[in-house]
Amino acid sequence: MFFYSLPILFNDIRLVSPIECLFMVGAIFAILYFSAPPPEQNWQQQPFESFLLASWLGGISLYWVFWPFFLLLNASLLTADLLAKAGTITVSTWDEIHFILLLTIVWWTTSIWRCSCNTQARIWAALARLATIAVFVEYGLKLLIRIDYPRNFFNCEDILLDYGSCF
Repeated sequence: MFFYSLPILFNDIRLVSPIECLFMVGAIFAILYFSAPPPEQNWQQQPFESFLLASWLGGISLYWVFWPFFLLLNASLLTADLLAKAGTITVSTWDEIHFILLLTIVWWTTSIWRCSCNTQARIWAALARLATIAVFVEYGLKLLIRIDYPRNFFNCEDILLDYGSCF
């Protein structure tokens, strides 16, 4: 996350400074920490036949809901960005990849918020919730870059078929 979008935000767009971003992240983390549910002491993981359904309903440990999808999501976003920067995929393909990932992010966010009490400490619930909010901020930045600053991100000279998307 934020591998290409933050440098463009700070260097080219200059909408906010890094210090302001750190302050906002700290404030959001404090709010999430105090609003996070306390961990359940006697929580037992329920047997499940469907991991997706059990995590959607909040019956899985937060660790198992957060890490697999977080790593897969970041690998997918980084791969899509690297391919778009190299001119291997078109701008519309980049848009489609992000739209497909957005549908799974909705499931992941819901699962994280429902499984937040299934952890050892409140700080892990707050950090997991902060990561889900960060994903939506990343999507907002990528949408801003895609609409207003496509020439800063996409290699428009190498994309012959989709050159019109760079304007």
